[in-house]
Amino acid sequence: MEDKKQMVLEAMVAAGKPVRPGDVAKATGLDSKEVSKIIAALKKEGKIFSPKRCFYAPTGE
Repeated sequence: MEDKKQMVLEAMVAAGKPVRPGDVAKATGLDSKEVSKIIAALKKEGKIFSPKRCFYAPTGE
């Protein structure tokens, strides 16, 4: 799971702007349901935040 978390985080950083889970799924090639679970976990860990509904961005930590 850690590798996939890293992939999702890197895809968000590479986008350079808040992204939707579907965009991350396309960029990483992961299933969108899996991406949603990973995003929830990253948010809980404080590594990403949601600047607006359904969009996510890295916190920069």
